[in-house]
Amino acid sequence: MSQVLSVNVGAGADKPYAKVRLTGIDKRPADGPVAVRAPGPKRGVSGVAGDFIGDERHHGGDRQAVYAFQREDLDRWQGELGRDLPNGCFGENLTTVGIDLEQVLVGERWTVGDPADGEALELEVTDPRIPCRTFSGFLAERGWVKRFTADARPGTYLSVVRPGQVRAGDEVRRTFVPDHDVTIGLLFRATTTQRELLPRLLVARDYLDAETRSLVERRETFTLDDA
Repeated sequence: MSQVLSVNVGAGADKPYAKVRLTGIDKRPADGPVAVRAPGPKRGVSGVAGDFIGDERHHGGDRQAVYAFQREDLDRWQGELGRDLPNGCFGENLTTVGIDLEQVLVGERWTVGDPADGEALELEVTDPRIPCRTFSGFLAERGWVKRFTADARPGTYLSVVRPGQVRAGDEVRRTFVPDHDVTIGLLFRATTTQRELLPRLLVARDYLDAETRSLVERRETFTLDDA
């Protein structure tokens, strides 16, 4: 069964490794249900109640309302790094289990919680997480950004289709699967280490953000002209 293992929120803290004065990357599991709603298009606002975002330029807003990372990958990194990695330590709001986030499709939708509840939280897969200096500084692992990028299992951001509450133990069900093959893993590789994959994103054009769509279309034009 695919489910939420923990719901994590972070308070603003002044850290020397952060790109901005305050950061909320140090997230801890919350007790009880947590409200989730669409924060609006402005960056710097989380969709998860009580969660702080310090880097207003690069984080937050509707497409990054919620960030999910899977426990299975935390366990793997735990073994490779030789240290304890508790839920929330990668800055994720939802630590999931039983769902391969590298293979989820851009634009697919999830219902989280009781399916009989017509007001259950509904989320949509949007973009992969791009590692940054704050993430690297928080983990204090040398070469972390490069290593995390090469691993190409970045977790996924989610937008909020229908607001609701989420708590540890909630089941995650796929309620909509788009008709394309663009996974979060493919989107991440195409926009980071393997730009030659960009044309493959065209089939998911309607689900991409404006910046990525423009990048794909420029690549398409270049490829056609070059041919």
